Amino acid sequence: MFLRNMLRSGPTPAHPFPLPPPLIPGCPIDALAARLRRLPPSCGPVRLIGVDGHAGSGKTTFAGELAAALGGAPVLHLDDVATHEELFGWTGRLLSQVIEPLRRGESGRYTPYDWTAREFGPVRELPAAPVVILEGVGAGRRAVRPWLARLLWMELPHDEAWARGMRRDGAAQSEFWAGWVHAERRHFTEDPSRPFAQHVVRQSSEGYEVLPGPAGAPGQDGFITHGDGPSAVC
Repeated sequence: MFLRNMLRSGPTPAHPFPLPPPLIPGCPIDALAARLRRLPPSCGPVRLIGVDGHAGSGKTTFAGELAAALGGAPVLHLDDVATHEELFGWTGRLLSQVIEPLRRGESGRYTPYDWTAREFGPVRELPAAPVVILEGVGAGRRAVRPWLARLLWMELPHDEAWARGMRRDGAAQSEFWAGWVHAERRHFTEDPSRPFAQHVVRQSSEGYEVLPGPAGAPGQDGFITHGDGPSAVC
């Protein structure tokens, strides 16, 4: 789906949200992965990690790099679960096809949506690995949070994130984006994720910064910089 295509751009401007000072300067992204591995399981034997944020904020790229740091952790992209008709109405499908099997220690079995053919594709498995990443807008929604070991929020204002997404997808998708912006505004108004995030992640000139989020305890985790690889934008 076009929402997951990568966009290369310069460093993110200074962010309007006040953030706490760094706690552990120079700590690589591997340190975050190590902390996530040490968390107690949250969904059966699985430590389910949510990566949420506005469309265009960099979730897919960050989730991919975090998965690599975790030794190849499985990643479920929520745009494989959503559809044109159900941009945010996919909770029941996610719970029945993915969350419930993982709780039983079984692989999830879901049918990824084909955004071009407008139909569901062949069944795909999501193994009940020690750490599984759930990535996409709405990953931290109310119905999913009880099963998350940690929620990360990609810290980029919605207007900047949406502008990136629109530039990335081009004029041909302008009609889709008009509907998406309305749907995303409504979703986060009714079911916000950011207040429940233990970490916020933002792009810096060095790569990523990971800091305590609104729901993070002081001293819980620190500043993490990852300076290699592509910009944190998707």
